[in-house]
Amino acid sequence: MSTRPAAVAGTWYPGSAGALRRDVQEYLDAVPDAPLENVTALIAPHAGLMFSGPVGAHAYKAASRGDYDVAVLVGPSHYVAFDGVALYPDGAFETPLGPAVIDREAAQAIAAASPLVQPLPSAHRREHSLEMQLPFLKHVLPDVPIVPLLMGYQERATITALGEALASALRGRRALIVGSTDLSHFFDAATASSLDARVQQVVAAFDPDSFLDLFEQYPSDERGRYVACGGGPAISVLLAARALGASAARVLRYGHSGEISGDFGGVVGYMAAAVGTFN
Repeated sequence: MSTRPAAVAGTWYPGSAGALRRDVQEYLDAVPDAPLENVTALIAPHAGLMFSGPVGAHAYKAASRGDYDVAVLVGPSHYVAFDGVALYPDGAFETPLGPAVIDREAAQAIAAASPLVQPLPSAHRREHSLEMQLPFLKHVLPDVPIVPLLMGYQERATITALGEALASALRGRRALIVGSTDLSHFFDAATASSLDARVQQVVAAFDPDSFLDLFEQYPSDERGRYVACGGGPAISVLLAARALGASAARVLRYGHSGEISGDFGGVVGYMAAAVGTFN
C-alpha cells in the first residue's frame, strides 16, 4: 500500500487539522440546512478553498446524510497528458484530517470494466483536482473510502466509456460519484456568468448528452476556458448516475472567484450540483 502525500496542503487549503476543520465547517454552516436524500453524484469545484469552498460546501452538504460504501472521485489531469483514465489503485491519499483510504476492490472493479482505466499513480502526484475534494469529504463522510480517477485527454470515447465503466462497476454499491471541475476561466464576471449559465442549464436539465455537445463546440484546447476544465469528468459522472437510476439534477450554487478576490476583470466560475432520485 502506498500513501500519496498531500500536494497542496498549506497552500490551497490549511495544512493543520484544526484550521482546516474550522474553515470547512464555516463554509458548511453558511449553507441552508437542507441536505437532499438519495444523492448519487455531485459536481464540485476544485480551486483553492478560500475561493471555491463557499460553493463546494453546497455540494457536500447535500450529500452529508448519505450512507455510502465508497466515494469515486473523477477529475481532470492538469499537469500530465495521457490517453484514457489514470487510477490510483490502492493505499491512501494523505490529508490533514487523516488518510483517505482507497477502496481497492472498487478500484479494481472499475479498471476491469474498461481498458481505458489503467493504474498510473505518477499522474496523481501534483494534481489538485481530486485533493481539493478531500477537505469536505473527510469532514462530512470521514469513514468513506475513495477511488481516485484522473481523465487525460477529454475525448468523447473516453468520456462515454468511463461513464459506462462506472455504472457497470458501481451497480449494487452505495456509491457517491464526484465530478471535479471549475467552469469558465479568466473572462470578466459578466461574460463568465453568461458562459457558465449554459453549463448550469444542461446540468439542471440532467442532460449529459447536451453537455457533451456543448463541450465539443470548442477545440480541445479551448474547452477548459470556455466550458469547464473538468467537463469530461463531469459528463462521465452524469452519464454514470443516469445509468445507475438517478432521475434528477439540481444546481445548488454558482459563484466565481471575483466574489472573493474583488477582481471582476478575470474570474473563474464555480458550480455545485447534486444528482439523484430526489424530487
